[in-house]
Amino acid sequence: MAQAIWEQGYTQNRELSWLQFNARVLAEAEDDSVPLLERLKFLAIFTSNLDEFFMIRVGSLTDLAAVDKTGVDNKSGMTAKEQLRHIYAAVAPLYERRDKAFSDVEKKLRGEGLQRMAIADLAPEEQKFIKQYFKTVIAPVLSPQIVDSHHPFPHLEGKVLHIGALLAHKKNEVLGLLPVPASLPALVMLPGETVRYVPIEAVLLEYAGQVFEMYDVLEKVVFCVTRNADINPDDEAYEFETDFRAKMEKLLRTRRRLAVVRVELSRPISNHFAEYFRSRFDVSDPQIFVSRKAPLKMEYAYGLGDNLPAGRREALSDPPFKPQQPAMLPAGQSLLRAALRHDVLLSYPYESMEPFLQMVREAANDPAVVSIRITIYRLARKAKLVEYLCAAAENGKDVTVLIELRARFDEQNNIDWSERLEEAGCKIIYGFEDYKVHSKICLITRRDKGAVRHITQVGTGNYNEKTAALYTDVSLITADEAIGADAVAFFNNMALGNLEGSYERLLVAPAAFKNQILALIDGEIAKRQEGYILLKFNSLTDIDIIERLSRASCAGVTVEMIVRGICCLLPGVRGKTDKVSVTSVVGRYLEHSRIFCFGKGPDEKMYISSADLMTRNTERRVEIACPIGSAEVRARLHDILYAMQHDTVKARILQPDGTYVKKPSMPDSVPAQTLLMRQAMEQAAAHALAPAPEKPGWRRFLDKLLGKIEE
Repeated sequence: MAQAIWEQGYTQNRELSWLQFNARVLAEAEDDSVPLLERLKFLAIFTSNLDEFFMIRVGSLTDLAAVDKTGVDNKSGMTAKEQLRHIYAAVAPLYERRDKAFSDVEKKLRGEGLQRMAIADLAPEEQKFIKQYFKTVIAPVLSPQIVDSHHPFPHLEGKVLHIGALLAHKKNEVLGLLPVPASLPALVMLPGETVRYVPIEAVLLEYAGQVFEMYDVLEKVVFCVTRNADINPDDEAYEFETDFRAKMEKLLRTRRRLAVVRVELSRPISNHFAEYFRSRFDVSDPQIFVSRKAPLKMEYAYGLGDNLPAGRREALSDPPFKPQQPAMLPAGQSLLRAALRHDVLLSYPYESMEPFLQMVREAANDPAVVSIRITIYRLARKAKLVEYLCAAAENGKDVTVLIELRARFDEQNNIDWSERLEEAGCKIIYGFEDYKVHSKICLITRRDKGAVRHITQVGTGNYNEKTAALYTDVSLITADEAIGADAVAFFNNMALGNLEGSYERLLVAPAAFKNQILALIDGEIAKRQEGYILLKFNSLTDIDIIERLSRASCAGVTVEMIVRGICCLLPGVRGKTDKVSVTSVVGRYLEHSRIFCFGKGPDEKMYISSADLMTRNTERRVEIACPIGSAEVRARLHDILYAMQHDTVKARILQPDGTYVKKPSMPDSVPAQTLLMRQAMEQAAAHALAPAPEKPGWRRFLDKLLGKIEE
């Protein structure tokens, strides 16, 4: 019997790998070299990441554990129940690290004039202010409840803060519940010249005795529950060697929906009090986490610095950076016209998304443009793109928008935008029942002097004007007619519900993307020691790709991967992945671009893609990878990879045991993202003074900034 891949020692569980990624986010909050307000934001990001992890991943594993006792994960050999046990054990130390990091950040912020105050530490006049605030602002909107034989336990919404109180009256003991109203601000700002504040939940906890005035308060705590987010199993199916879908369908008919998967407490409580939480929420002790220092919700962190004067706020934040004029598009030039002459690459957030938006706006008003087609997965709350698409339809252009209504947590936003687009006359396609459309492609068709030309944009990230300033992504705009013909075929196939279409240049999932990626790896395997694979993406879980990369390593192929998040392949395992290295970069911006390179030099095949190398992307989503033909664009993409490969500040290296270690520091080291920001500014400045450097001379900027050359 063939040995299972997880028994060969070079794979790891995806959930534990993800927790390692979030630990790298937490490490940024622990880093003294990161500005204080940014450290606080990293704590908030770590917290929200963990919330979603429990809602989605832990929630689904909990469901699976209820219906499948024996099925095992194909990368670790663990059952769902075993995975949950390992997850809860791995999360507990992260709470301790978060508490320690929060205490350190808060102590240093206090020295900078930002102080979170305990009510007991307030001066008498300030306590009077808080008391009056409670009486006039908070008390009128409270909805307290007790739980006893006449008052059933209510449904508590996930991730909503509550005050829980153990109450006594005439020898009777009851549980008191007090939700923190969503209408209240998260912080109560104290009067005075300094910035001092009290969290709203601390005020409610202080005055719980007044709310439950007829009872004696024996114990009290701030708590919140995390519930299973009730996801679509087709999208988040677990890679077990069993029929997950069938088991989930059975479970959906019988389970109690939205079960609690985690309880968080603001302080330790007695075992007697804890029994109320265990019994009411059907959780065990490992599912109850105590956050002794850090708040249970930290969204306030993003705006806390706004209370400081601008100068002090800037001193505690990352230096401001404005996305620059794209290096391949001199200022004042039309992107639409430029793309008709040569391929153009935009690199966010180092370069501005505005030229792309203006290209769509120009197309909306260009008499030669006959149609615009685009896929949309996520949009900002305010989106110029929608305005321009609507204008195009109102100007008589044929506008088709394939919008994915199941983009997690953005469903309502996408529904609202689809209605606006439809009202303007755009044709709306809603995708497929069992496959999310995650591709990022826009096709503009022009008819000029009897000739039809296609301008195709393919990107790695969403058409989201907000995240384009926060995520690193790349976007190719090309008039290559072979790619344009594939784009035409793609949109026609989407309109007909055809997922099996064939394409000459584009790699399109779910029908062909994975097999073609495997074939590209095989091409390098055939070269043996001369083979080379360089991949940058966000997560690796696809078992077939993992196995093929191991085979490449065994054949002598050098495999370098830059993987931000989950990586189920372990590098450096003797006889299996000796030639594989994995680097992760977590920094100021969320690394999001996907760049795939197979081979070196003239024979290199390079792609950018919307897809990660996860089973959900390769088999259950509509994704696109686009080949890069332009030498200039390839050089610019290699700049990004080069910067990542040479990062010795933010880069961490995955070890054979699944842990990560920082690269050895170098004198005058510069983080890759800082390097790329500087490059973008230098290139924009060079554009203002002289023509762009001769291609592919972009690397000179990076070598100069890295100190490898002097001028």
